[in-house]
Amino acid sequence: MTSTLTFKTLNDEHLGGALRMSSDVRWPHRLEDWAFVADISNGVVAMEGDRVVATALATLFAPVGMVNMIIVDAALRGRGLGRDIMYRAMEMIAPDAWRLVSTKDGLPLYEKAGFQITGEILQYQGMVKPIIPAGAAEWTTADSLRAMLALDTATTGMDRHTLYAALADKARFAVLRNDTGITGFAAVRDFGRGEVAGPIIARTQEDAQSLLSLIMAQRTGQLLRVDTSIETGLGSWLAAQGLPQVGGGLQMQKGELPESPSRSHTVFALASQALG
Repeated sequence: MTSTLTFKTLNDEHLGGALRMSSDVRWPHRLEDWAFVADISNGVVAMEGDRVVATALATLFAPVGMVNMIIVDAALRGRGLGRDIMYRAMEMIAPDAWRLVSTKDGLPLYEKAGFQITGEILQYQGMVKPIIPAGAAEWTTADSLRAMLALDTATTGMDRHTLYAALADKARFAVLRNDTGITGFAAVRDFGRGEVAGPIIARTQEDAQSLLSLIMAQRTGQLLRVDTSIETGLGSWLAAQGLPQVGGGLQMQKGELPESPSRSHTVFALASQALG
């Protein structure tokens, strides 16, 4: 039952309470990581007095909505609060279809809400081993953001301009180019106890490895995370560079969407499990 709770639109004053809950379940997020997602999303918090006891966010990347950051205080689980707050967040935007990455524990909730499994995300994380950059990847600046966004849109079929605007002053970008322009790119930014590489969009697995090797070459002995779908085949290569598989989640979708317009490129790593 949630009748004794009040629900409010999530804002900056609630992030400390959200961080407390996520830390309790050993999510790696810092306050800055919560703010990164919240700033480009619509969110709801459940309050018990002045205490945050549940959160849910919905991020619009038209025509897709991402459901994320659903968490309930341990003392209130099993009462339907997760379902309630998720639906409240979903009512804040109106996409054509919904996506999320679920833990196995969250699977029953999402399946009851009509989500279906579409794939698997594997989390690779560890201390980077020494590596010599391979291929022609190079660092670029946020001046290339428009071209990277165009490639992202062509590959994913989503309008993620808010994500790239947020990345502009948070991330470094590695790119591959040819005579026509940027053919692949990777972003890397602070996250949790280290950094996360993603999104990564490239034509081939070798191109994705080239982008990652440039990133890794400057991060020997540092903690790096990569979230990639099982279909990319990057897993064994990432493990060889010091990033073993340490977790993952299930990709889920509710509603149908047309196929992405481009089949020449692949998303080799997510910006995060929350944002896809």
